[in-house]
Amino acid sequence: MSVVDYQFDLTGGHPALNLANTVSRRHDPERRREHLDTYADLVSFARQSALITPRQAKELDLSARNNQSAARRAFQRTIVLREALYRVFSAIAQDKIPASSDLGLINDYALDALRHRTLVAANGGYRWEWQSDARNSFERLLWPVAQSAAELLTSEELKNVRFCEADDCEWLFLDNSRNRSRRWCDMKSCGNRAKARRHYERVHS
Repeated sequence: MSVVDYQFDLTGGHPALNLANTVSRRHDPERRREHLDTYADLVSFARQSALITPRQAKELDLSARNNQSAARRAFQRTIVLREALYRVFSAIAQDKIPASSDLGLINDYALDALRHRTLVAANGGYRWEWQSDARNSFERLLWPVAQSAAELLTSEELKNVRFCEADDCEWLFLDNSRNRSRRWCDMKSCGNRAKARRHYERVHS
């Protein structure tokens, strides 16, 4: 992969939340920034998130160049899932009820993902692996995200999904801090900006 690849911020702490966070300032038309523009961007995100190996990423990049229409369809399906994930988990983080249509969409993606899981022997035991073929190889990036989203929705961790408190951020994260008091997606960026803003307001008030 090229050294100029965009480095995705994975401070959401969960694959589904990290995918939802691949848009910055999504509700500010002038400052909104999309971090997934192509299937190659999606492959880079999956590689950085350890959803696929570097070797698998290279294979998908090559395949996508040779079958751009199929890669584009898989990319578009990913964006549909991403937007549903954002709406559902942002609603939950704000103690609102997610739309049943969005939950149904995540359910459909998760059920499709399950169809591609297979038990294989490994190291004297067994493990799950994703099995793809020429018909669905580009969509393999969707499966682990959809599965992880369903698992989060049905786990005790759901109550730890948070909305970043920074005024200019709309990202989600999983609060695994000791006393569940994390307020920002990233202390080094949003947290420091928020503290600097409060300091400025105190000094100049």
